[in-house]
Amino acid sequence: MKKLLLLTLVLSIFVSCKNETETLKTISVDYPNTNKIEVIDTIFGEAVSDPYRWLEDDRSAETEAWVKAENEATYGYLDNIPYRKELKERLTKLWNYEKIGSPFKEGDYTYFYKNDGLQNQYVIYRYKTGNDPSTAEVFLDPNTFKEDGTISLGGTSFSKDGKTLAYSISEGGSDWRKILIMNTDTKEIVEDTLVDIKFSGMSWYKNEGFYYSSYDKPKGSELSAKTDQHKVYYHKLGTKQSEDELIFGGTPEQKHRYIYGGVTEDDKYLIISASVSTSGNKLFIKDLTKPNSKLITILNHTDSDISILENVGSKLYLSTNLNAPNKRVVTVDASNPTPENWVDFIPETKNVLSPSTAGGYFFAKYMVDAVSKILQYDYDGKLVREVELPGVGSAGGFGAKKEEKELYYSFTNYVTPGSIYKYDIESGTSELYRKPDIDFNPEDYESKQVFYKSKDGTKVPMIITHKKGLELNGKNPTILYGYGGFNISLTPSFSIANAVWMEQGGIYAVPNLRGGGEYGKAWHDAGTKMQKQNVFDDFIAAAEYLISENYTSSDYLAIRGGSNGGLLVGATMTQRPELMKVALPAVGVLDMLRYHTFTAGAGWAYDYGTAEDSKEMFDYLKGYSPVHNVKEGVEYPATLVTTGDHDDRVVPAHSFKFAAELQSKQTGNNPTLIRIETDAGHGAGTPVSKTIEQYADIYGFTLYNMGFEVLPSKTEEKIKG
Repeated sequence: MKKLLLLTLVLSIFVSCKNETETLKTISVDYPNTNKIEVIDTIFGEAVSDPYRWLEDDRSAETEAWVKAENEATYGYLDNIPYRKELKERLTKLWNYEKIGSPFKEGDYTYFYKNDGLQNQYVIYRYKTGNDPSTAEVFLDPNTFKEDGTISLGGTSFSKDGKTLAYSISEGGSDWRKILIMNTDTKEIVEDTLVDIKFSGMSWYKNEGFYYSSYDKPKGSELSAKTDQHKVYYHKLGTKQSEDELIFGGTPEQKHRYIYGGVTEDDKYLIISASVSTSGNKLFIKDLTKPNSKLITILNHTDSDISILENVGSKLYLSTNLNAPNKRVVTVDASNPTPENWVDFIPETKNVLSPSTAGGYFFAKYMVDAVSKILQYDYDGKLVREVELPGVGSAGGFGAKKEEKELYYSFTNYVTPGSIYKYDIESGTSELYRKPDIDFNPEDYESKQVFYKSKDGTKVPMIITHKKGLELNGKNPTILYGYGGFNISLTPSFSIANAVWMEQGGIYAVPNLRGGGEYGKAWHDAGTKMQKQNVFDDFIAAAEYLISENYTSSDYLAIRGGSNGGLLVGATMTQRPELMKVALPAVGVLDMLRYHTFTAGAGWAYDYGTAEDSKEMFDYLKGYSPVHNVKEGVEYPATLVTTGDHDDRVVPAHSFKFAAELQSKQTGNNPTLIRIETDAGHGAGTPVSKTIEQYADIYGFTLYNMGFEVLPSKTEEKIKG
């Protein structure tokens, strides 16, 4: 260990209404001495150094020791933040309210998810359909899987009669899952556990068995070794996993990275979706009513996204963006289902469509500048009504079985905690079903959408949320959060953690960057491969807008994002290090020259391209890859890299190497730390206790490096006093 940095934070805060100041808070940081072991790759004739390649070995004693030493340095710093405990206490208090999900019917019972407040994992309850919900009993409690909550419940799937449940579990946040099979009457596990399953749904055929997907177990580390040959299997109840039938995949002509099998609600068809990347898929259909029937091809290329939404007999309803970037619904007969026979059912519009079915109707959910609009159609394609929503925000859950008379949907925005509404499908009337009892008053906050211009003149929307009456003086602590990739849309939703941030006088701003799905396939494609810089430019322009409009300034701005958003933060902070005070890259894709060599990373090539594609693509990736663009003699913002040691989606080596580069080359006094959560993965299933601790650390680090020695809300109280 060697001392590389003595941090001296000069803090000037108001401690009374007389504007007295207090200064000088010193924290000493000892960074581990990270070994450099020279590794050279020659790519298109260019030598590329990778001195921290050894950190990719997640099973080595050296990596384990490095992780331990880095965490000691990081927590040594975080332990000295005076209000970290206060933040944790406030997060804990605000988190501690009852959260209940929408009810759903399976067999003779109505089920729902519930968390009493601070339970690490949600619990499934049930009651006999028709009885009072107050009679509900615990059906499945994932908190009993492991005391610390690090074994979580993944997906659930009930047989058609509701008497058998298949459910998956994740250990330590890993994407590798196990599937257990339960008798729902006795709650007993009735078969051997299925193992080594990854990126899988579970779709029942009648009550006889179910389809699932997995890869062959990789050689080497299961947390980092490449997986790129997905397969669909059928598990028949009463048989061993070794006897499961291989349905699709496993041959050279059927090699795909993501394959899913699903059965239509009437048990008539098996649908197979096969993809080589996270965008675009082939689609096949098999008639399960005819023994030994063959798979029929609906679409034989991956240039578009397509799925089967519904069927009435042999009439199929398909959702697709083929020749319709914002998506449309088409109909076709299963006997001849290729594109030349498609007929528009719900045509494409200028807004992005996300369709669903419930109670014998279609529900067309549109995004209008990232805000929900819902239209209801009958099976003849006739518009029945626009669903009247409770406000401006995000609505979800317009799905139910065909025989249902009502559905439940959720509604939320940045200042409205998620509430559940019951919707009468025939009459179109909504009533509030459940509103959370939370210590947060939405009336004290405001959320508004603005549009700003990016570097190339593209208009980009952004929603800015904060306390009402906030003074635009350039000194408000601000988190700018972004993603910008994989056709994923950031729509308004309430977050307990964000509420705590805004209580401190913080601003939370979310731009809808190119690369996302807010404006359809064209918007997505505009942020991919050789156009990826558009995403970073959009994010930088959002920061510049917030500064120019005096919401904040560079001294009070933090940028944050996870996964592809971690790449966004890493690229932005290395391109414009002076623009922000704090950078918070979480579980980020940070080594763009090697990302495709780990786990399922090769499937991200639609968005990124790979360094093997061409000299031009290699040069482009190397030009923004965060690991390869940390430079000597540059003062980077205060940085807290966060990752999990069981992240097998974006392996932690990305974060390890980036943190090592920063610590080696950082100039100036800003800390560059990495917080590595143990028994945690990419995020899904993280116990509530760990989540609260993470946010206390992230917010404490952010505010402290913005110069706050006490919480901003405490300063405000003193000034008012």
